[in-house]
Amino acid sequence: MNAQWREEIIGDARLILADCREVLPTLPKVDAVITDPPYGMDWDTDSTRFSGGKHKWGDGREDWGAIRGDAEPFDPTPWLNFPRVVLFGANHFASRLPVGTTLVWIKKADHLFGTFLSDAEVAWMKGGHGTYCYRKQFPPTSRMAENDGREVAHPTQKPLGLMKWCIEKTGVADGALILDPYMGSGTTGVAAIQLGRQFIGIEKEPRYFDIACERIRKAVAQGRLFEPEPAKIEQGELL
Repeated sequence: MNAQWREEIIGDARLILADCREVLPTLPKVDAVITDPPYGMDWDTDSTRFSGGKHKWGDGREDWGAIRGDAEPFDPTPWLNFPRVVLFGANHFASRLPVGTTLVWIKKADHLFGTFLSDAEVAWMKGGHGTYCYRKQFPPTSRMAENDGREVAHPTQKPLGLMKWCIEKTGVADGALILDPYMGSGTTGVAAIQLGRQFIGIEKEPRYFDIACERIRKAVAQGRLFEPEPAKIEQGELL
């Protein structure tokens, strides 16, 4: 390991504080890359600007700071050769992607369509041609419930259920190794642990790395949420 990197091993999860582009050549073979990278949109993370002084969805946050790497175009090329890939923000770099499956997270209730910010977010999945949707509202109350009862930990944090759905859509086997090179607050890692997969997460922002370590440590301590039932064989048939 590079002396400048920080690494934590937590159960079946390996977490690395570093720039993923530097770590990539050292990684073992992984079964899938599932990540929400910086989109290259130089997004203003001050969410108080949407409230107009009247908080409808809970207090906003003005202290996130810039998303590192988001001011420059995102290049998906280093991740395209992995066997299974899910990249969020695909609409921002679609011209650099081959034909594949489209995953859509519908994040608003129907009556909120057309209000501020996007109604949905789009991910590209390697292979196939279909379009599949996952509906999950993610207002502050839901965010707190999915972040162990605390305030949402990252300005672009995704729902835990959404990342589980993405893992399942890739079709990776039980025990497969999943890589999230832009780990953020660790939601993909929590999803992987709860689904019985191994995980490598890379994050270069120390405050988010520490949050990810805490969340994944808790997930490992809780164990897998649903243990697979043993197959039952009777009279030569799988039941």
